[in-house]
Amino acid sequence: MYGSTREKPALARGAGQHLLVVVGEPDVAELLSTTLELAGYRISAAGTGTEALARLGEGRIDLVVVDAALPDLESLGRDRPVLAHRPPVLLLTAYDSLDRLVPELGLGERDYVTKPFRMAEVLARVQVLLRGASPGRPRGGALGYRDLVLDDTLCEARRGARTLDLTPAEYRLLRHLLVNAHRVLSKEQIGRYVWGDFRGDNAIEQLVSRLRRKVDREAPVLIHTRRGFGYWLGRADAEA
Repeated sequence: MYGSTREKPALARGAGQHLLVVVGEPDVAELLSTTLELAGYRISAAGTGTEALARLGEGRIDLVVVDAALPDLESLGRDRPVLAHRPPVLLLTAYDSLDRLVPELGLGERDYVTKPFRMAEVLARVQVLLRGASPGRPRGGALGYRDLVLDDTLCEARRGARTLDLTPAEYRLLRHLLVNAHRVLSKEQIGRYVWGDFRGDNAIEQLVSRLRRKVDREAPVLIHTRRGFGYWLGRADAEA
Protein backbone atom coordinates (compact mmCIF):
# COMPACT_ATOMS: atom_id res chain seq x y z
CA MET A 1 0.00 0.00 0.00
CA TYR A 2 1.36 3.41 -0.93
CA GLY A 3 1.34 6.48 1.28
CA SER A 4 -1.15 9.28 0.79
CA THR A 5 -1.34 13.05 0.68
CA ARG A 6 -2.74 12.94 4.22
CA GLU A 7 0.89 13.06 5.43
CA LYS A 8 0.65 16.86 5.22
CA PRO A 9 2.14 17.98 8.57
CA ALA A 10 5.66 17.02 7.47
CA LEU A 11 5.47 18.17 3.85
CA ALA A 12 6.74 21.76 3.88
CA ARG A 13 10.33 20.86 3.00
CA GLY A 14 11.11 21.83 -0.58
CA ALA A 15 12.52 25.10 -1.82
CA GLY A 16 11.01 25.17 -5.30
CA GLN A 17 13.42 22.70 -6.87
CA HIS A 18 12.25 21.23 -10.19
CA LEU A 19 11.52 17.49 -10.03
CA LEU A 20 10.69 15.17 -12.93
CA VAL A 21 8.35 12.28 -12.04
CA VAL A 22 8.62 9.40 -14.55
CA VAL A 23 5.96 6.83 -13.69
CA GLY A 24 3.70 4.84 -16.01
CA GLU A 25 0.87 4.12 -13.54
CA PRO A 26 -1.46 7.18 -13.53
CA ASP A 27 -2.62 6.76 -9.91
CA VAL A 28 0.93 6.46 -8.57
CA ALA A 29 2.12 9.34 -10.74
CA GLU A 30 -0.69 11.55 -9.42
CA LEU A 31 0.05 10.61 -5.80
CA LEU A 32 3.75 11.41 -6.20
CA SER A 33 3.20 14.64 -8.11
CA THR A 34 0.56 15.97 -5.70
CA THR A 35 2.52 15.08 -2.57
CA LEU A 36 5.78 16.53 -3.89
CA GLU A 37 3.99 19.73 -4.93
CA LEU A 38 2.54 20.04 -1.43
CA ALA A 39 6.08 19.59 -0.12
CA GLY A 40 7.23 22.68 -1.99
CA TYR A 41 8.69 21.29 -5.23
CA ARG A 42 7.87 22.16 -8.85
CA ILE A 43 6.83 19.07 -10.78
CA SER A 44 7.01 17.93 -14.38
CA ALA A 45 5.66 14.50 -15.28
CA ALA A 46 6.36 11.86 -17.92
CA GLY A 47 4.81 8.45 -18.44
CA THR A 48 7.64 6.85 -20.43
CA GLY A 49 11.39 7.06 -20.79
CA THR A 50 10.92 8.72 -24.18
CA GLU A 51 8.76 11.46 -22.66
CA ALA A 52 11.31 11.88 -19.87
CA LEU A 53 14.07 12.49 -22.41
CA ALA A 54 12.00 15.30 -23.93
CA ARG A 55 11.47 16.89 -20.49
CA LEU A 56 15.18 16.66 -19.68
CA GLY A 57 15.96 18.54 -22.87
CA GLU A 58 13.54 21.38 -22.08
CA GLY A 59 15.34 22.88 -19.10
CA ARG A 60 17.10 22.21 -15.82
CA ILE A 61 15.74 19.34 -13.74
CA ASP A 62 17.05 19.13 -10.16
CA LEU A 63 16.03 15.52 -9.49
CA VAL A 64 14.34 12.63 -11.33
CA VAL A 65 11.92 10.21 -9.62
CA VAL A 66 11.57 7.19 -11.89
CA ASP A 67 9.82 3.82 -11.80
CA ALA A 68 12.44 1.12 -12.37
CA ALA A 69 9.72 -1.05 -13.99
CA LEU A 70 9.31 1.27 -17.01
CA PRO A 71 9.69 -0.86 -20.15
CA ASP A 72 11.86 1.76 -21.88
CA LEU A 73 13.91 2.79 -18.83
CA GLU A 74 17.23 2.09 -20.57
CA SER A 75 16.53 4.85 -23.09
CA LEU A 76 17.28 7.36 -20.32
CA GLY A 77 20.86 6.15 -20.32
CA ARG A 78 21.24 5.37 -24.01
CA ASP A 79 19.57 8.39 -25.62
CA ARG A 80 19.82 11.10 -22.97
CA PRO A 81 20.76 14.63 -24.11
CA VAL A 82 24.06 16.17 -23.04
CA LEU A 83 23.21 17.98 -19.80
CA ALA A 84 25.15 20.76 -18.12
CA HIS A 85 23.59 19.59 -14.84
CA ARG A 86 23.33 15.87 -14.05
CA PRO A 87 20.29 15.45 -11.79
CA PRO A 88 20.28 12.77 -9.09
CA VAL A 89 17.82 9.89 -9.52
CA LEU A 90 15.41 8.31 -7.04
CA LEU A 91 14.22 4.90 -8.25
CA LEU A 92 10.99 3.19 -7.25
CA THR A 93 11.70 -0.53 -7.32
CA ALA A 94 10.49 -3.91 -6.14
CA TYR A 95 14.07 -4.89 -5.25
CA ASP A 96 16.02 -4.14 -2.06
CA SER A 97 19.42 -3.24 -3.51
CA LEU A 98 20.29 -0.46 -5.90
CA ASP A 99 23.11 -2.32 -7.61
CA ARG A 100 21.10 -5.37 -8.70
CA LEU A 101 18.23 -3.57 -10.32
CA VAL A 102 19.06 -0.66 -12.55
CA PRO A 103 20.90 0.02 -15.77
CA GLU A 104 23.32 2.95 -15.55
CA LEU A 105 21.15 5.95 -16.36
CA GLY A 106 24.08 8.28 -16.94
CA LEU A 107 22.55 10.94 -14.74
CA GLY A 108 23.69 11.90 -11.23
CA GLU A 109 23.95 9.87 -8.05
CA ARG A 110 21.18 7.37 -7.29
CA ASP A 111 19.07 6.13 -4.42
CA TYR A 112 15.96 3.96 -4.24
CA VAL A 113 12.82 3.18 -2.30
CA THR A 114 11.17 -0.21 -2.47
CA LYS A 115 7.55 -0.68 -3.55
CA PRO A 116 5.09 -0.42 -1.96
CA PHE A 117 6.61 2.78 -0.59
CA ARG A 118 5.64 5.32 2.05
CA MET A 119 5.54 8.93 0.90
CA ALA A 120 7.44 9.97 4.03
CA GLU A 121 10.37 7.84 2.86
CA VAL A 122 10.19 9.28 -0.67
CA LEU A 123 10.33 12.80 0.77
CA ALA A 124 13.28 11.92 3.00
CA ARG A 125 15.23 10.36 0.12
CA VAL A 126 14.51 13.35 -2.13
CA GLN A 127 15.92 15.66 0.53
CA VAL A 128 19.09 13.59 0.94
CA LEU A 129 19.70 13.46 -2.81
CA LEU A 130 19.14 17.19 -3.27
CA ARG A 131 21.57 17.96 -0.45
CA GLY A 132 24.13 15.69 -2.09
CA ALA A 133 23.72 17.45 -5.45
CA SER A 134 25.11 20.74 -4.09
CA PRO A 135 28.21 22.36 -5.68
CA GLY A 136 31.48 20.73 -4.73
CA ARG A 137 30.06 17.24 -4.53
CA PRO A 138 32.13 14.59 -6.41
CA ARG A 139 30.95 14.02 -9.99
CA GLY A 140 31.55 11.68 -12.87
CA GLY A 141 32.61 8.21 -11.71
CA ALA A 142 32.97 9.30 -8.08
CA LEU A 143 30.81 8.67 -5.04
CA GLY A 144 31.34 10.76 -1.95
CA TYR A 145 30.21 11.77 1.51
CA ARG A 146 31.85 14.69 3.34
CA ASP A 147 35.63 14.26 2.78
CA LEU A 148 35.33 10.59 1.74
CA VAL A 149 35.51 9.94 -2.02
CA LEU A 150 35.41 6.68 -3.96
CA ASP A 151 36.31 6.99 -7.64
CA ASP A 152 35.29 3.99 -9.76
CA THR A 153 37.15 5.32 -12.81
CA LEU A 154 40.45 5.09 -10.87
CA CYS A 155 39.38 2.28 -8.49
CA GLU A 156 40.60 4.55 -5.70
CA ALA A 157 39.22 5.74 -2.36
CA ARG A 158 40.35 8.80 -0.38
CA ARG A 159 39.57 10.36 2.98
CA GLY A 160 40.62 13.98 2.68
CA ALA A 161 44.14 14.00 1.24
CA ARG A 162 44.81 10.40 2.34
CA THR A 163 44.48 7.53 -0.15
CA LEU A 164 42.93 4.42 1.41
CA ASP A 165 44.68 1.09 0.80
CA LEU A 166 41.67 -1.20 0.41
CA THR A 167 41.31 -4.86 -0.47
CA PRO A 168 38.74 -5.71 -3.18
CA ALA A 169 36.22 -6.79 -0.52
CA GLU A 170 36.75 -3.58 1.48
CA TYR A 171 36.35 -1.50 -1.69
CA ARG A 172 33.05 -3.23 -2.54
CA LEU A 173 31.80 -2.76 1.01
CA LEU A 174 32.69 0.94 1.00
CA ARG A 175 30.97 1.40 -2.35
CA HIS A 176 27.82 -0.34 -1.09
CA LEU A 177 27.76 1.86 2.02
CA LEU A 178 28.23 5.04 -0.03
CA VAL A 179 25.55 4.16 -2.60
CA ASN A 180 23.19 3.49 0.32
CA ALA A 181 24.32 6.41 2.51
CA HIS A 182 22.10 7.00 5.57
CA ARG A 183 20.43 3.60 5.05
CA VAL A 184 21.07 0.71 7.45
CA LEU A 185 22.26 -2.38 5.56
CA SER A 186 21.82 -5.77 7.19
CA LYS A 187 24.77 -8.13 7.51
CA GLU A 188 23.11 -10.47 5.03
CA GLN A 189 22.68 -7.66 2.47
CA ILE A 190 26.34 -6.71 2.87
CA GLY A 191 27.54 -10.30 2.52
CA ARG A 192 25.53 -10.96 -0.62
CA TYR A 193 26.78 -7.74 -2.21
CA VAL A 194 30.46 -8.19 -1.30
CA TRP A 195 30.87 -11.94 -1.85
CA GLY A 196 27.67 -13.06 -3.58
CA ASP A 197 26.60 -15.08 -0.53
CA PHE A 198 26.22 -14.69 3.22
CA ARG A 199 29.26 -16.00 5.10
CA GLY A 200 28.01 -15.39 8.62
CA ASP A 201 28.02 -12.54 11.11
CA ASN A 202 31.65 -12.99 12.11
CA ALA A 203 32.97 -12.54 8.56
CA ILE A 204 30.94 -9.33 8.13
CA GLU A 205 32.03 -7.95 11.50
CA GLN A 206 35.70 -8.54 10.69
CA LEU A 207 35.36 -6.92 7.27
CA VAL A 208 33.60 -3.84 8.67
CA SER A 209 36.18 -3.57 11.45
CA ARG A 210 39.06 -3.56 8.94
CA LEU A 211 37.34 -0.93 6.80
CA ARG A 212 36.63 1.27 9.83
CA ARG A 213 40.29 1.26 10.84
CA LYS A 214 41.13 2.68 7.41
CA VAL A 215 38.22 5.08 6.90
CA ASP A 216 37.60 6.42 10.40
CA ARG A 217 41.12 7.36 11.51
CA GLU A 218 39.96 11.00 11.38
CA ALA A 219 36.88 12.62 12.89
CA PRO A 220 34.02 12.58 12.28
CA VAL A 221 33.29 8.86 12.37
CA LEU A 222 31.36 7.93 9.21
CA ILE A 223 30.58 4.20 9.62
CA HIS A 224 28.05 3.36 12.34
CA THR A 225 26.45 0.23 13.83
CA ARG A 226 22.77 -0.53 14.35
CA ARG A 227 23.18 -3.16 17.06
CA GLY A 228 21.61 -6.48 16.20
CA PHE A 229 20.99 -5.52 12.57
CA GLY A 230 23.77 -3.95 10.51
CA TYR A 231 25.69 -0.84 9.51
CA TRP A 232 25.34 2.48 7.74
CA LEU A 233 27.53 5.30 6.48
CA GLY A 234 26.48 8.87 7.19
CA ARG A 235 25.44 11.01 10.13
CA ALA A 236 25.40 9.32 13.52
CA ASP A 237 21.79 10.50 13.99
CA ALA A 238 20.59 9.48 10.51
CA GLU A 239 17.11 7.92 10.40
CA ALA A 240 18.13 4.77 8.63
